[in-house]
Amino acid sequence: MIIIGIAGGTGSGKTTVVNKILNSFPAGEVAVIPQDSYYKDSSHVPPEDRQKINFDEPNAFDWPLLVGQLEQLRRGQAIEMPTYSYLTCTRQKETVHVDPAEVVLVEGILTLTDAELRKMMDVKVFVDADADDRLIRVIARDCIERGRTPQMVIDRYENVLKPMHMQYIEPTKRFADLIVPQGGSNTVAIRLLTDYIESRLKRN
Repeated sequence: MIIIGIAGGTGSGKTTVVNKILNSFPAGEVAVIPQDSYYKDSSHVPPEDRQKINFDEPNAFDWPLLVGQLEQLRRGQAIEMPTYSYLTCTRQKETVHVDPAEVVLVEGILTLTDAELRKMMDVKVFVDADADDRLIRVIARDCIERGRTPQMVIDRYENVLKPMHMQYIEPTKRFADLIVPQGGSNTVAIRLLTDYIESRLKRN
């Protein structure tokens, strides 16, 4: 099994990169594990306080669960991946069944933060993008998918996203084997990744 970590700032184009890789291979050959599914459950926190939780620091994630389930996949065992609601900031009862695959993409803002997780990766990728471009994407996404107003998103960007990006996300660039500027529009970098995967699959 090939494990590829794909990190980068919020709105950098990580999901676009993942989807382009996914669409380059037959169905079932590539599995995607979004780091966002492994946020710690906040159901014990009063609803009015949940929006104050910092979701952009390493402590927000359940790393043992993510690493453990990735190890299960590597052993050829299927997993029940957790699901998380951004609207309620809680882990949901529903899970997603994920079968073992030849290639597993682990995608999220802090995917390269955890040393144990990094050791499991065959390739570490950092998707990069200008701060202005990321902010525009975050405003569009959060207003549509997460019920926030543009001003709420801008305030959160200034108070949380930007400082957390500089403190935790940007430094993980040094762990990357490949940095992808311009996000999902960088066809050369995506082609390099797909070529690498194809060569590994043939060798295996």
